[in-house]
Amino acid sequence: MFKFLTKLDYLLKETFLGLLRGGWMNWAAISTVTVLLFLFGLSLQTSWQVEKMLNQFGSQLEVSVYLEPGIQAQSIETFVAQMPEVVTMQTITKEQAWTKLVKELGITDIDGATQQLGDNPLVDEMKVKARNPQVVPTLATQLAKLRGVETVQYVDEAVKRIAQLHQGLNWITLTITIILTLTAIAVTSTTIRLIVMARRREIEIMQLVGATSAWIYLPFILQGIAFGLVGGAIAWSFISVIQQFISKLLANQPEFIKFISNGVQLTATQILLLPLILLSFGAAVGLMGSLFAVRRFAKG
Repeated sequence: MFKFLTKLDYLLKETFLGLLRGGWMNWAAISTVTVLLFLFGLSLQTSWQVEKMLNQFGSQLEVSVYLEPGIQAQSIETFVAQMPEVVTMQTITKEQAWTKLVKELGITDIDGATQQLGDNPLVDEMKVKARNPQVVPTLATQLAKLRGVETVQYVDEAVKRIAQLHQGLNWITLTITIILTLTAIAVTSTTIRLIVMARRREIEIMQLVGATSAWIYLPFILQGIAFGLVGGAIAWSFISVIQQFISKLLANQPEFIKFISNGVQLTATQILLLPLILLSFGAAVGLMGSLFAVRRFAKG
């Protein structure tokens, strides 16, 4: 155990000294990784938010059927289930819808709110999931013709455009991420290579006294990983500052804008996951760059 701690202490000291000796070369690698992870983090966060917005508006495969007042959903469930375009369906009674609505509005006295309106103003609803997006218009037309159906609603053109935008953003993000990742690996590899060359005499002495290649070049690999971790931390801090600025900016906006902004907020899991992804991605980029750099020297 003591021997292991001694080796670990040596590796950490050598890594730290290497970072100090690197100077502006280190900053070139860290800044490149930071730009990569900053853009990647913003793109990932935006993708999550747009996906959540799409879920708020509803699925492209889902058709909402609103029945006439006094008509119960049970009366048409059999007909709907027999339609070949239907995969699943869910019935929401007007009582269930009313309870959910008053809770969302923050009203605790449900009975009191019902008495003020005289009666439950809602109707029974059915959420019907289609087999694929192409049959949604046909299914909606068939459902609208059923007796007792008042209105039928499904995803409109605007939400389809948002879905297309989401898909386009994902492809753009993937392309930019690949290009910047290759750039960051190249810059990190060049930086580590220059650091190795600057310490070439020390490395030759270590080789003469019998040090293995793994022991000699491991600190350089750890330096590359450190570049990625520092870049990830800086990128995450920038993203956090931007999030706080936008939140303060939206605090004084109209209620509708607040509602939209609150609706696309990240979940607690996503908030925790984002920095972990950035740090892991940064460490992986630094590791690959440093491995490319030391591989040629280790073979030599």
